[in-house]
Amino acid sequence: MTIVTRKLSLTLNDKAIGPIDVPETMMMQDFLHEYENLTGSRMGCGQGICHACTVVVEKDDGSLEEMRTCIVGAHWFEGRKVRTVEGQAKLGTDGEIVALSPVQQAFIEHFAFQCGYCTPGFVTGATVLLDKLKREPIERDAVEQTITDALDRHICRCTGYVRYFEAVRDLVLKTPGLVKA
Repeated sequence: MTIVTRKLSLTLNDKAIGPIDVPETMMMQDFLHEYENLTGSRMGCGQGICHACTVVVEKDDGSLEEMRTCIVGAHWFEGRKVRTVEGQAKLGTDGEIVALSPVQQAFIEHFAFQCGYCTPGFVTGATVLLDKLKREPIERDAVEQTITDALDRHICRCTGYVRYFEAVRDLVLKTPGLVKA
């Protein structure tokens, strides 16, 4: 049996990747883990339900969206800009972390994780939510429901939802321009 491959090129965490030969049927999560050694996206359910595997994809208009990597083939990402949880923090010239993203920092400050398995998906979801709110600020009375709507699809088996929610709510309320005055 022959494995059929195809060239894949994309921008991953601000770095041009490819073109490299990737099996046509390979899921993006496997590509990230096996080809790029980026293991932050997690295999939770393998059916696209839990969202532990999500990454950020930049759309043509510059806005961000979540994409599940356990059910989406690597070749769907051809030519796209992708950011994994590893690419959220700011790195120095030596590759060392010099600053966490605002979402990562909020999660640390609120101890918003238990086992941490689902945390990359929640970081992705919160990052996409903040991008959306920068473009379309909301009223103060809509904050809680907006966060719930954005993160509700993410599953935490340790039931750490309250801490995730509090971290994101705190960040949304403290970040200028996300909530209408």
